[in-house]
Amino acid sequence: MDYVLGLSGFVFSAFCCTEWGVVGHEEAAAVQVEGYSERPKDTKEASAGVAVLVEIVDLKTKEKLLLLDKVEPTATVLDIKALFHKSYPKWYPARQSLRLDPKAKCLRDEDILQTLPVGTTASFYFSDLGPQLTWGTVFLAECVGPLIIYLMFYFRLPFIYSPKYDFTSSKQWVVHLACMCHSFHYIKRILETLFVHRISHGTMPLRNIFKNCGYYWCTAAWMAYYINHPLYTPPFYGQQQVNTGLYVFLFCQVGNFSIHVALRNLKSPGSKTKKIPYPTKNPFTWIFWLVSCPNYTYELGSWIGFTVMTQCVPVAFFTLVAFIQMTVWAKGKHRGYLKEFRDYPTLRSSILPFIL
Repeated sequence: MDYVLGLSGFVFSAFCCTEWGVVGHEEAAAVQVEGYSERPKDTKEASAGVAVLVEIVDLKTKEKLLLLDKVEPTATVLDIKALFHKSYPKWYPARQSLRLDPKAKCLRDEDILQTLPVGTTASFYFSDLGPQLTWGTVFLAECVGPLIIYLMFYFRLPFIYSPKYDFTSSKQWVVHLACMCHSFHYIKRILETLFVHRISHGTMPLRNIFKNCGYYWCTAAWMAYYINHPLYTPPFYGQQQVNTGLYVFLFCQVGNFSIHVALRNLKSPGSKTKKIPYPTKNPFTWIFWLVSCPNYTYELGSWIGFTVMTQCVPVAFFTLVAFIQMTVWAKGKHRGYLKEFRDYPTLRSSILPFIL
């Protein structure tokens, strides 16, 4: 009994002596940041089997928000967020950012309490990341917008072109073909988001969706305006150029879908174990021998084909910007593969075989 009272006094003293830190409000984009600050050498981990006293402090105001007694050392950061959510319903787990030090990075949801640099008392600094949207919702919004916007120009709704062209149809076959290809592309992306992709990332701040969607929606309107314009003229080399662009577009769309299916089958549902993607029996996946992110390679090819087919400057601009952005993403993933897997194939490039 004396031992228990002594231990309780020690825990209470440790709690009272905890230092509090103050920094400014964190940017919401940090929701996807992984890892935490380097572990101090003189800090002990929570002992297995010993309950931990957890306090949550507002990072900005230094106000004590919650005190959790007897938290199991095997609890994860997500478990602590769930307990915090019970006391503060408006701050659901995805909206919370917890860290051990005001200047450290956000802790990951899967981090376990006993593996963190804390003792029998743990102080977490909380910041509100703001309203969040799941990545699935973001992807759907990015795809549904361009699909609807393009069709508005295709059917020449009022107030877009001159009144005499309202609800008229173009006499150019390539205009109808471009509409079918554009619609097919975004319908495919919507269906993949719903039934193919395993979206492992958590959420994105609500305010960022305006930036993400704004780009896709505006460029779709820009392309659609010129392609469906009553004065639009077909490509310089006529039907041969249209057919060439169409074949490239369809080939790359099938390739892109094949890669997405291969990546889906790479790991089982709910698994977070990362594996090296390799070619399968599907010939469209054989490009894995040469590049790390063939889904971006095929996506780039699709828009190049669409550019050739329509011979439209806004489409070419969109393709160039998409290539730059996908190259950044591909290089990041390629570096991640090299860092994580020592036996990663050295022949592979990021997005373009032997070039980039």
